Amino acid sequence: MQNKKMFMLVAMVMMSVVGTGRAEQVVDVVDVEIEQVAADAIDNYQVEGSLFQQITDLEQEKILMQLEKERAQLDLELDRLAAEKIKLHMEIDTLSGRAEQQQQEIETQKAKLEAEAARIEKEKESWLAEMEEKKTVTKPVVDTSEPVVQMDIAKMYRLVSVAGAGSQLQATVADLSTGQTKRIGVGKSVSGFKVKSISLDDGVEFIGPDGTVQNLNVSNGN
Repeated sequence: MQNKKMFMLVAMVMMSVVGTGRAEQVVDVVDVEIEQVAADAIDNYQVEGSLFQQITDLEQEKILMQLEKERAQLDLELDRLAAEKIKLHMEIDTLSGRAEQQQQEIETQKAKLEAEAARIEKEKESWLAEMEEKKTVTKPVVDTSEPVVQMDIAKMYRLVSVAGAGSQLQATVADLSTGQTKRIGVGKSVSGFKVKSISLDDGVEFIGPDGTVQNLNVSNGN
Protein backbone atom coordinates (compact mmCIF):
# COMPACT_ATOMS: atom_id res chain seq x y z
CA MET A 1 0.00 0.00 0.00
CA GLN A 2 2.89 2.33 0.85
CA ASN A 3 4.66 1.52 -2.45
CA LYS A 4 1.49 2.36 -4.38
CA LYS A 5 1.32 5.80 -2.79
CA MET A 6 4.94 6.35 -3.68
CA PHE A 7 4.35 5.45 -7.33
CA MET A 8 1.35 7.77 -7.46
CA LEU A 9 3.44 10.63 -6.19
CA VAL A 10 6.13 9.93 -8.79
CA ALA A 11 3.48 9.83 -11.53
CA MET A 12 2.11 13.21 -10.56
CA VAL A 13 5.60 14.72 -10.64
CA MET A 14 6.27 13.26 -14.08
CA MET A 15 2.93 14.62 -15.36
CA SER A 16 4.03 18.06 -14.36
CA VAL A 17 7.41 17.58 -16.08
CA VAL A 18 6.71 15.63 -19.28
CA GLY A 19 3.05 16.40 -19.92
CA THR A 20 -0.23 14.65 -19.55
CA GLY A 21 0.01 12.13 -22.39
CA ARG A 22 3.41 10.97 -21.46
CA ALA A 23 2.38 10.86 -17.83
CA GLU A 24 -0.59 8.56 -18.57
CA GLN A 25 1.76 6.12 -20.18
CA VAL A 26 3.96 6.28 -17.18
CA VAL A 27 0.90 5.68 -14.88
CA ASP A 28 -0.09 2.63 -16.82
CA VAL A 29 3.38 1.26 -16.44
CA VAL A 30 3.28 2.08 -12.74
CA ASP A 31 -0.04 0.22 -12.25
CA VAL A 32 1.34 -2.82 -13.94
CA GLU A 33 4.41 -2.67 -11.77
CA ILE A 34 2.29 -2.31 -8.63
CA GLU A 35 0.15 -5.32 -9.47
CA GLN A 36 3.25 -7.36 -10.23
CA VAL A 37 4.81 -6.34 -6.93
CA ALA A 38 1.60 -7.29 -5.04
CA ALA A 39 1.44 -10.65 -6.78
CA ASP A 40 5.07 -11.35 -6.02
CA ALA A 41 4.54 -10.34 -2.41
CA ILE A 42 1.63 -12.76 -2.07
CA ASP A 43 3.61 -15.56 -3.71
CA ASN A 44 6.65 -14.95 -1.55
CA TYR A 45 4.70 -14.51 1.73
CA GLN A 46 5.80 -17.11 4.32
CA VAL A 47 2.91 -18.18 6.60
CA GLU A 48 4.98 -20.35 8.90
CA GLY A 49 6.34 -18.37 11.84
CA SER A 50 4.45 -15.24 10.91
CA LEU A 51 2.43 -13.18 13.36
CA PHE A 52 -0.75 -14.29 11.64
CA GLN A 53 0.24 -17.89 12.14
CA GLN A 54 0.96 -17.26 15.83
CA ILE A 55 -2.40 -15.53 16.33
CA THR A 56 -4.18 -18.32 14.51
CA ASP A 57 -2.44 -20.96 16.61
CA LEU A 58 -3.38 -19.15 19.83
CA GLU A 59 -7.01 -18.91 18.76
CA GLN A 60 -7.03 -22.59 17.85
CA GLU A 61 -5.51 -23.47 21.23
CA LYS A 62 -8.15 -21.38 23.01
CA ILE A 63 -10.89 -23.09 21.04
CA LEU A 64 -9.42 -26.52 21.73
CA MET A 65 -9.09 -25.75 25.45
CA GLN A 66 -12.69 -24.54 25.55
CA LEU A 67 -13.80 -27.68 23.74
CA GLU A 68 -11.82 -29.86 26.17
CA LYS A 69 -13.37 -28.03 29.11
CA GLU A 70 -16.86 -28.48 27.70
CA ARG A 71 -16.08 -32.12 26.96
CA ALA A 72 -14.88 -32.69 30.54
CA GLN A 73 -18.01 -30.98 31.85
CA LEU A 74 -20.12 -33.13 29.57
CA ASP A 75 -18.34 -36.27 30.82
CA LEU A 76 -19.05 -35.25 34.42
CA GLU A 77 -22.68 -34.65 33.58
CA LEU A 78 -22.88 -38.05 31.86
CA ASP A 79 -21.31 -39.71 34.91
CA ARG A 80 -23.79 -37.96 37.18
CA LEU A 81 -26.68 -39.05 34.98
CA ALA A 82 -25.36 -42.62 34.99
CA ALA A 83 -25.13 -42.59 38.79
CA GLU A 84 -28.66 -41.19 39.03
CA LYS A 85 -29.86 -43.90 36.66
CA ILE A 86 -28.25 -46.62 38.79
CA LYS A 87 -29.76 -45.09 41.94
CA LEU A 88 -33.17 -44.90 40.29
CA HIS A 89 -32.98 -48.56 39.23
CA MET A 90 -32.02 -49.54 42.78
CA GLU A 91 -34.95 -47.59 44.21
CA ILE A 92 -37.28 -49.19 41.66
CA ASP A 93 -35.99 -52.64 42.60
CA THR A 94 -36.43 -51.84 46.31
CA LEU A 95 -39.97 -50.57 45.77
CA SER A 96 -40.77 -53.62 43.65
CA GLY A 97 -39.50 -55.90 46.42
CA ARG A 98 -41.53 -54.05 49.04
CA ALA A 99 -44.60 -54.16 46.82
CA GLU A 100 -44.22 -57.91 46.35
CA GLN A 101 -43.72 -58.41 50.09
CA GLN A 102 -46.76 -56.29 50.90
CA GLN A 103 -48.77 -58.18 48.28
CA GLN A 104 -47.75 -61.48 49.88
CA GLU A 105 -48.72 -60.18 53.32
CA ILE A 106 -52.07 -59.01 51.97
CA GLU A 107 -52.68 -62.41 50.35
CA THR A 108 -51.76 -64.19 53.59
CA GLN A 109 -54.06 -61.96 55.64
CA LYS A 110 -56.84 -62.43 53.10
CA ALA A 111 -56.46 -66.22 53.30
CA LYS A 112 -56.64 -66.07 57.12
CA LEU A 113 -59.78 -63.95 57.00
CA GLU A 114 -61.40 -66.29 54.48
CA ALA A 115 -60.55 -69.30 56.64
CA GLU A 116 -61.97 -67.57 59.73
CA ALA A 117 -65.12 -66.62 57.83
CA ALA A 118 -65.53 -70.23 56.65
CA ARG A 119 -65.09 -71.49 60.22
CA ILE A 120 -67.68 -69.04 61.57
CA GLU A 121 -70.09 -69.96 58.78
CA LYS A 122 -69.63 -73.66 59.56
CA GLU A 123 -70.27 -73.05 63.27
CA LYS A 124 -73.35 -71.02 62.38
CA GLU A 125 -74.74 -73.81 60.21
CA SER A 126 -74.03 -76.36 62.95
CA TRP A 127 -75.74 -74.17 65.53
CA LEU A 128 -78.80 -73.65 63.29
CA ALA A 129 -79.03 -77.39 62.65
CA GLU A 130 -78.82 -78.07 66.36
CA MET A 131 -81.55 -75.52 67.04
CA GLU A 132 -83.79 -77.10 64.40
CA GLU A 133 -83.17 -80.52 65.91
CA LYS A 134 -84.11 -79.24 69.35
CA LYS A 135 -87.30 -77.79 67.95
CA THR A 136 -88.34 -81.08 66.34
CA VAL A 137 -87.55 -83.32 69.33
CA THR A 138 -90.32 -83.31 71.96
CA LYS A 139 -88.91 -83.82 75.37
CA PRO A 140 -91.06 -85.59 77.97
CA VAL A 141 -92.43 -83.26 80.58
CA VAL A 142 -91.10 -84.19 83.97
CA ASP A 143 -93.24 -83.17 86.88
CA THR A 144 -90.79 -81.91 89.45
CA SER A 145 -93.41 -80.69 91.85
CA GLU A 146 -93.53 -82.46 95.18
CA PRO A 147 -96.51 -84.77 95.66
CA VAL A 148 -99.18 -83.33 97.85
CA VAL A 149 -99.53 -85.40 100.98
CA GLN A 150 -103.13 -85.41 102.10
CA MET A 151 -103.35 -84.88 105.86
CA ASP A 152 -106.03 -86.52 107.94
CA ILE A 153 -107.10 -84.56 111.03
CA ALA A 154 -108.54 -87.72 112.56
CA LYS A 155 -105.04 -89.28 112.65
CA MET A 156 -103.67 -86.26 114.48
CA TYR A 157 -106.41 -85.31 116.96
CA ARG A 158 -109.48 -86.80 118.64
CA LEU A 159 -112.55 -84.93 119.80
CA VAL A 160 -112.82 -84.97 123.56
CA SER A 161 -116.00 -82.91 124.08
CA VAL A 162 -118.22 -80.12 122.77
CA ALA A 163 -119.54 -77.50 125.17
CA GLY A 164 -121.49 -74.28 125.03
CA ALA A 165 -124.70 -73.15 123.32
CA GLY A 166 -125.60 -71.81 119.88
CA SER A 167 -122.79 -70.02 118.09
CA GLN A 168 -120.69 -70.08 121.23
CA LEU A 169 -119.96 -73.78 121.03
CA GLN A 170 -116.38 -74.78 121.67
CA ALA A 171 -114.63 -78.10 121.26
CA THR A 172 -111.85 -79.74 123.15
CA VAL A 173 -109.43 -81.85 121.10
CA ALA A 174 -106.53 -84.01 122.26
CA ASP A 175 -103.23 -84.40 120.37
CA LEU A 176 -102.78 -88.10 119.67
CA SER A 177 -99.00 -87.90 119.72
CA THR A 178 -98.62 -85.96 122.99
CA GLY A 179 -101.94 -86.43 124.73
CA GLN A 180 -102.27 -82.68 125.33
CA THR A 181 -105.70 -81.12 125.01
CA LYS A 182 -106.63 -77.87 123.28
CA ARG A 183 -109.86 -75.84 123.25
CA ILE A 184 -110.81 -74.48 119.84
CA GLY A 185 -113.64 -72.39 118.39
CA VAL A 186 -115.01 -71.48 114.94
CA GLY A 187 -112.32 -69.65 112.92
CA LYS A 188 -109.44 -71.01 114.95
CA SER A 189 -106.67 -73.15 113.39
CA VAL A 190 -104.84 -76.19 114.61
CA SER A 191 -101.92 -77.81 112.72
CA GLY A 192 -102.97 -76.07 109.47
CA PHE A 193 -106.65 -77.06 109.79
CA LYS A 194 -109.13 -74.24 110.19
CA VAL A 195 -112.32 -74.78 112.20
CA LYS A 196 -115.30 -74.23 109.91
CA SER A 197 -118.15 -75.18 112.26
CA ILE A 198 -118.91 -76.95 115.57
CA SER A 199 -122.10 -78.84 116.37
CA LEU A 200 -123.24 -81.24 119.04
CA ASP A 201 -124.34 -83.85 116.51
CA ASP A 202 -121.64 -83.64 113.81
CA GLY A 203 -118.71 -82.58 115.95
CA VAL A 204 -116.06 -80.25 114.45
CA GLU A 205 -115.81 -79.53 110.71
CA PHE A 206 -112.31 -78.49 109.48
CA ILE A 207 -110.94 -77.08 106.19
CA GLY A 208 -107.59 -78.77 105.47
CA PRO A 209 -104.44 -77.19 103.90
CA ASP A 210 -105.39 -78.73 100.56
CA GLY A 211 -108.90 -77.20 100.73
CA THR A 212 -110.64 -80.44 101.60
CA VAL A 213 -113.30 -80.52 104.34
CA GLN A 214 -112.80 -83.07 107.11
CA ASN A 215 -114.89 -83.87 110.15
CA LEU A 216 -113.79 -84.78 113.64
CA ASN A 217 -116.48 -86.21 115.95
CA VAL A 218 -116.74 -88.52 118.84
CA SER A 219 -116.90 -91.62 116.60
CA ASN A 220 -113.46 -90.71 115.09
CA GLY A 221 -111.97 -90.81 118.52
CA ASN A 222 -113.38 -94.20 119.40
